Amino acid sequence: MKLEQDLYPPIKALLERQGYTVKGEVGAADIMAVRDGEDLVIVELKLRFNLALFHQAITRLKVTDQVYIGVCKPKGRMARRALKDNLAMCRRLGLGLITVRPDGTVEVQCDPGPYTPRKDKVKAKRLLREFERLQGDPNAGGATRHGIVTAYRQDALKCAAHLAEHGAVKGATVAKATGVQTATRLMYDNHYGWFDKVEKGVYALSASGVEGLKHWAYSWEEAE
Repeated sequence: MKLEQDLYPPIKALLERQGYTVKGEVGAADIMAVRDGEDLVIVELKLRFNLALFHQAITRLKVTDQVYIGVCKPKGRMARRALKDNLAMCRRLGLGLITVRPDGTVEVQCDPGPYTPRKDKVKAKRLLREFERLQGDPNAGGATRHGIVTAYRQDALKCAAHLAEHGAVKGATVAKATGVQTATRLMYDNHYGWFDKVEKGVYALSASGVEGLKHWAYSWEEAE
């Protein structure tokens, strides 16, 4: 589909099968549908999701609670994620969502209505644990270009800094000196490539670890 008006016939047909009288471009509404004794239905059309579409649909909520967004169904590698994210947005805003496939197949992804998301207590506890483990405030909110400093990365930086100062030592020694109880396991897993295993339980700083300390210097200094 190349034009927004290409979305109109299949969505109109869907609504007419449900007993609505449907007309296009009524006032500011792209589609308006009426059925005896019920709230009018408005559908705002766009070929793809964008912020302007959500703004238009929210404005229509001043007229009726039965407001839908109508778009071409996303396709491509990121299509499933895009649809999922925008479907969640529609539900949170109380909007309905209709998608149209290239062959004209219409799918109602959700109907308008109040939305009360269930709180994920497990995720909330995980976030609180990360908050408590993270030392200082090493990340500027919204800034990801340099990379995110996690509590795990801070622990790895502490271990790397100790090895840089003392050379190859046992993991237990690093754990005691840095307070990172999982130091031996952390260096064994070596997710960042910062550690070289010298012998059983003994680790040294790798060349990548030296560079890592330079790159993340502000992070481990704040964590000390």
